[in-house]
Amino acid sequence: MVTVDWVRLMAAYNSEMNRRLYAAAETLTEAQRRADRGAFFGSIHGTLSHLLWGDATWMFRFAGWPAPGGGIKESATLHPEWPMMQVARRNLDARIEAWAAALQPAWLEGELGWFSGAMGRDISRPRWVLVTHFFNHQTHHRGQAHALLTGFGARTGDTDLPFILEEARFV
Repeated sequence: MVTVDWVRLMAAYNSEMNRRLYAAAETLTEAQRRADRGAFFGSIHGTLSHLLWGDATWMFRFAGWPAPGGGIKESATLHPEWPMMQVARRNLDARIEAWAAALQPAWLEGELGWFSGAMGRDISRPRWVLVTHFFNHQTHHRGQAHALLTGFGARTGDTDLPFILEEARFV
């Protein structure tokens, strides 16, 4: 079973990896960030914009935060300006960490129902499964962004969970 400690660990990992990805992306030109490299969302910028959209969408479902505009197809263009996207990412990560810090075990044990635009129907799943998906989705697309970044010679440093967070998080 997923625990609140696991959620907090993953929220911290998410924030740190986003800091590393955005720092690496900052070393590139705007043209490099926007170059369509054949990824699912085209470019580094598009992939990072989709991640913001996905995170905001799940936090809308989990905690009633404002829903982002558009759907999956529009998610790559939701944040057209790089500086504003950087600010939005930092703010969303801080809010996700605060949400995780306040999370209660009972919430994870419940079910969550919503209408899925992608599937065109109502869905209900255990919250712990959806939180697992939330963090897995982030890792999946960050991996794509990482591959695109390294293709341009940018470096993020280590990406391995047990080695990038301070030891205090594991006790």
